Amino acid sequence: MSETPTATRPQPPAASGTDGAECRIIRGGNGGFHGKQGLDYFAGVSAESAGSKALCMHLLEISPGGEAKPHYHEAHESAVYVLKGSAAMRHGPHLEHVDHVTAGDFLYIPAGVPHQPFNPTDKPVRAVIACTDPNEQESVVLFGDSRID
Repeated sequence: MSETPTATRPQPPAASGTDGAECRIIRGGNGGFHGKQGLDYFAGVSAESAGSKALCMHLLEISPGGEAKPHYHEAHESAVYVLKGSAAMRHGPHLEHVDHVTAGDFLYIPAGVPHQPFNPTDKPVRAVIACTDPNEQESVVLFGDSRID
């Protein structure tokens, strides 16, 4: 097996991106925020914390019996990875579907799909939430719970 000549080897990227962006560490425990959805998030990667241009990632914990307000994300997709515990999510135009997730499960939520995560258990659930909008809260749209209208 011959070694690639030095002149044709890929060079490591510069310390900063072409637009001047740099790698960032966001330390855990540096606070969080209360989202429009009615849940508390531990702040992670976002436009605000890291200068992200196309993604957002936070840690979420839902207390036993807790639930979000019914909502959808107008302009971004979301992905969830459940770290600990179990949760459920109502989804669909009238929140008529219910899916259950547990530690180790991944969940995909397309843009524009109404949903309402909740914790029906007596233990907290913890998950990593990632989405394709660095300003995640800007495209959150709340709506009435059609199950009780």
